[in-house]
Amino acid sequence: MLELNHIKKVYNPGLVTEMCIFDDFSLQVKDKEFVSIIGSNGSGKTSLLNIICGSIPVDKGEITVNGQKINSLEEFKRYRRIGRVYQNPALGTCPNMTMLENLSLADNKGKAFGLGRGTNYKRKDFYREQLAALGLGLENKMDVKLGSLSGGQRQAVALVMATLTPIDFLILDEHTAALDPKTAEIIMELTDKVVREKNLTAIMVTHNLRYAVEYGSRILMMDKGHIVLDKAGEEKQALAVDDILHLFNQISIECGN
Repeated sequence: MLELNHIKKVYNPGLVTEMCIFDDFSLQVKDKEFVSIIGSNGSGKTSLLNIICGSIPVDKGEITVNGQKINSLEEFKRYRRIGRVYQNPALGTCPNMTMLENLSLADNKGKAFGLGRGTNYKRKDFYREQLAALGLGLENKMDVKLGSLSGGQRQAVALVMATLTPIDFLILDEHTAALDPKTAEIIMELTDKVVREKNLTAIMVTHNLRYAVEYGSRILMMDKGHIVLDKAGEEKQALAVDDILHLFNQISIECGN
């Protein structure tokens, strides 16, 4: 279980641009939950992901995984048990390396690096199996450089890379936002399939209200660093996009927009 307890985070303290994004913020994410997080720009969604991953420190509060405090754990060490897919398909992969080389790097995450070959040809058939499960024909492009693939293909490969080794959490940082609608649908279907088949705990930030409603087991809406909606199970299933949109509009009016 992931727990954030009484988190406080202030950007640019003491300056004119000082902004408190979280003040006494708490959240629990149970094992194997697929949480969709929505909210307007500046609501704290991406900051929340960065706090979990260790990209930014907190000023107060505790972050624990299965009861163990990880506040002081460096970012690269957290990523040994966290997989992350970014909004930009260019992030999380090496464009000038082949798919086989990229997958080999991902496969070595958390392991000691020596002076041997970085590419593990003995695992090539395993990588092909992982790619074939996507149904996109990527298993036939193992020697193609990732930079020559489409954005959707690269996101699909990034999803495989992020979940290639055993992880505690899959972090999805608006991973369909840069894709065209048709490709975004494919990536979301693949995401749901991977999360279910590998029994992952996933946290997805998205601006697509329909994806937030249709996918996952829990939905959160954030506003100004606070959770203003938290629905799971049957309550989430009963939600419609119009319900979410209505709440969005209410918040927007209250903010003077």
